Formats: sequence, structure tokens, C-alpha cells
Amino acid sequence: MTKITVAKGDGIGPEIMDATLRILEAAGAQLDIDEIEVGEKVYLAGNTAGISDEAWETIRRNKIFLKAPITTPQGGGYKSLNVTTRKTLGLFANVRPCKSLHPYIATKHPEMDVVIVRENEEDLYAGIEHQQTDEVVQCLKLISRPGCEKIITYAFEYAKKFGRKKVTCFTKDNIMKQTDGLFHKVFDEIAAKYPDIENEHWIVDIGAAKLADSPEVFDVIVMPNLYGDVLSDVAAQITGSVGLAGSSNIGHDHAMFEAIHGSAPRRAGQNMANPSGLIQGAILMLQHIGQSDIAAKVQNAWLKTMEDGIHTYDVYDEKVSTQKVGTKEFADAVISNLGQVPKHLKKVEFENTGAIEIPKHTRRPRAEKVLVGVDVFVDWEGTDPDVIGEKLQKMNTDVLHLTMITNRGVKVWPNGFDETFCTDHWRCRFSAKDGKAPTKADIIEVLTKAEENGIDAIKTENLYTFDGVRGYSLGQGQ
Repeated sequence: MTKITVAKGDGIGPEIMDATLRILEAAGAQLDIDEIEVGEKVYLAGNTAGISDEAWETIRRNKIFLKAPITTPQGGGYKSLNVTTRKTLGLFANVRPCKSLHPYIATKHPEMDVVIVRENEEDLYAGIEHQQTDEVVQCLKLISRPGCEKIITYAFEYAKKFGRKKVTCFTKDNIMKQTDGLFHKVFDEIAAKYPDIENEHWIVDIGAAKLADSPEVFDVIVMPNLYGDVLSDVAAQITGSVGLAGSSNIGHDHAMFEAIHGSAPRRAGQNMANPSGLIQGAILMLQHIGQSDIAAKVQNAWLKTMEDGIHTYDVYDEKVSTQKVGTKEFADAVISNLGQVPKHLKKVEFENTGAIEIPKHTRRPRAEKVLVGVDVFVDWEGTDPDVIGEKLQKMNTDVLHLTMITNRGVKVWPNGFDETFCTDHWRCRFSAKDGKAPTKADIIEVLTKAEENGIDAIKTENLYTFDGVRGYSLGQGQ
């Protein structure tokens, strides 16, 4: 018997959760359920996180969380409970299997069987944003070595455990050489430890095009957070419907399982919603907690139901469907098929299940970190780089001097082009003179001179080398 936490959520959530739990009970799942309330009612009661302290304690104590979709109210500073849960509990891996049910669910990709493994905690989803000038806002993209190591190791361990042949990495490291570059570098390091599994890397734009056009060439794909969020939905949709997909969110100690779709409040209470996504999430949960026989029984019954043409309205197609049913009736059909297997779709046999264990991160010896300069970001409403260049040279010191100005990443001083459009946000690089070793005091001197000369310095980024390797980007055009 495994203790789990269940949240029925909002909109169609209670209906599809009730249907899912009925199926699990009928299949003989050994579950002891603690139900909590999260979502819209909790938000509107004044809790901006959408979850109470008591509910948090239940989730933390039970470690396994099966969650229906929730509604986050618009405005009011409400936080996404999904993002909060993933980051607070360290659920670093989001796993979404995307498999075709051709010909019973319409798809252009009948051979598709792809698993998207998405980093879940960092990247642009750190949510660190600032408006810095009248015209420019920024969002910080944070990629860490521990984050890369965890998600990439998980992807290879997943492939090893479930007999997958290839792991593909998508990044944009031809542009973001530091952040996505780190993800690609760690991928290559970890791939070398799994010589029996094929590995490859694609730039994400052409990789996404290939995924949409020929998904059958991929097996397991591992990606940073944003790309994984977008492309896992794309992958689910091109199998036939986002409404059929479930996902798992895995950490070292906790795990959350869910459908990937939203709460669809317009369909709430009408006995119309398709519970398949949450059923698939529950099947992933059963595999994770080691109840593989029950997971296979439920999956095969679900496959047979889909094969029999018993479909909810969202996937009903008179060419292949035999009966349009509601949420409750769909669950009844799955229950009636328990113990049976599909005739045409491939039946599943879950043997090698249970949680995938990966080692916790241990820090490597620290690199030699050397300060070599500073980027000072300036708010200036003018448009002529030569004018601001003249002003900024008043900030030169005996150790640091102005060497470059960029605007939106493009070098505009010295020797910029008149055609380059400039906003009011300027990155101004001060580098060490003649091999001198700057200190933090030298940076303070630069900023003091900015203040004395009426220059609005809004942010600084120190420039370092790590074991002699440059740890910062050059401007485009350099």
C-alpha cells in the first residue's frame, strides 16, 4: 500500500480525477489516498500561492502527488502552483511520453513514439525579470551545471531502463554560447558514459522542424526548460491530441503526476471531459511506485477502449469512432476492459519499473576565477553611439577603460554602423588596461565616475575568466 496525495483541482479536474481513481481502484491499485484542496478556491481565499501550509505538509510527507488541472486566476499576483511545486520540491525532470494511436486517433505520424525529457527548475523559468529603462525589460536565463547534470543523466538513465536506443539534445548554443553552451557541453560529457546508447545534438530550431515533420527519427529528447515546455506540447499534439497526454515530474525525493492540459472551465460539470491525460499520468505514477502490473493492466484496458472506438467528444471521429461517450462512461468502458489487451495496438508489458535513481550533485573543484573587467549597463535616451562613447570615456580609470558599447547585443561603438537601431539600453564594457588586474574597488571607481558625470548606471555584470576560459559573451560583430 502506497500513501499518495491527491488534488482534484478546478474546472474539469474533479470529474477526470473521479474517473481516474475509479479505474485505479477497479484495477486493484494499492493506494492510500490523502486528498487536499489546491487551486482557484485557495487563491481566491487570499492565498497567492494557491496552496495551504497543511497541504504542503501532506505532499511533503507522502512524497507522491497526483494532481488534476487547476485554474490560476488572472491578475492579482497569483503564482503558478505547477511552477512553485516543481521548484520547491526539486522536481527537476518533466517526462512526457508521446506515442501515436494510429489509426484510432488521427495523426500524420503513425510511427511516432517519442519521450520528451524537459529540465524543470531553471532556464528562463527562474522568472527573474526587471524593467531597466523606459524601452527595455530583461529576463535572466539561468543554466547551472548541477541542473544540466541532473536532467541529462536522468534522460540517459530513462533510456537505459526502458530500452530506448537514442538520446537527442536540443539547444541554441550557436547563439547562447554560455548558457545553452553549458547544456550541450554537459550532454557530451554524460553521453560518453553511456556508450551503448546513441547520442546526437540538434540546434533547436531545425530540431523542432524535424520533430514536427519526422518525429519517428527521434527516441528520447532532452532539453532546457523553455524549449521542452513548447516542444512537449507540440509533440503531444502531433500524436493526435494534447488531451491524451500525461506527464511525470520527478525529483530525488518527491514526484508529481498530472495531465498536461488545463482545467477547461467551460467544460466543467458537463460530463464531457476526456480523462485520458490524467489516466496516463496515473499510469506513470504506478510505474514510479513499483506497481507495474497494475500500470500495465490499466494501460492495456485504456488502449483497448481507444481501439474499440469508444471516444469522448474531443477525439471522436465518425470515420473510426463507434460511440461518443462522456467522462463517466469512458471510465466505465476502461473498467470493463480491465484484464483485456488491445488486438491491433501494441499491448504493453511494464517489467523494469520503479523510480529511476540518480546520484545527487557533488561539486567539482572550483575553477580559478579571475576578474578582468565589468559590463556597465546604462540608461541613456540619446541615439548616437559616438556621443555616449565620449561621455562614457569620462568613467575610465587607471585600471579599467571603455573598450566596447553594444545595444541589444550588437556592437555600436567603436566603428558601429549608422543603420543599427538603438534603444535607450546600452551595455558598456570596461576592460583591464595592459594586463593589469582589476579589483572590486576599481569597479566602484568606475561607478563613482558615472555618478559624478550624470550617467545612469542601472546594472553591472563582472567579467571573469574561469581557469583561463572567458566566462562572458562578446558583442555581435566582435
